[in-house]
Amino acid sequence: MGFFSKLFKSNTQQQQQQQQQQPEDLYLITITNKKVGMDHPKFGSEEIDWNDITEIKLINTDEGPWLPDVWLALIGTNSKCIIPQGSKGYEEVYNIVSKYNNFNFENVIKSMSCAENAEFPLWLKE
Repeated sequence: MGFFSKLFKSNTQQQQQQQQQQPEDLYLITITNKKVGMDHPKFGSEEIDWNDITEIKLINTDEGPWLPDVWLALIGTNSKCIIPQGSKGYEEVYNIVSKYNNFNFENVIKSMSCAENAEFPLWLKE
């Protein structure tokens, strides 16, 4: 294969990989027994201790498909961690927090059927 064929083939493969990548793929979610964190190459990092969470909500946006549409917000007094739905690790975090007492599953359903900018409270520390 000639030099130009290799050059154009690799560019085409790179373009295909970039087109297949979703915005959520750029978010790295870290989960430990003590805390949960989010890291993004452009938007930076956030983390919160599990014990510091005072509020949980889903935030819907109209930013898709260029940015994630639904975010799980874990909010504390001095920190927060906002995780996009569809990122690797989202389901694990959701499964943990959905077991909190008085978690609002009705608002999860409302969020999933909403296509507008809105916030849906899921849990508030008593």
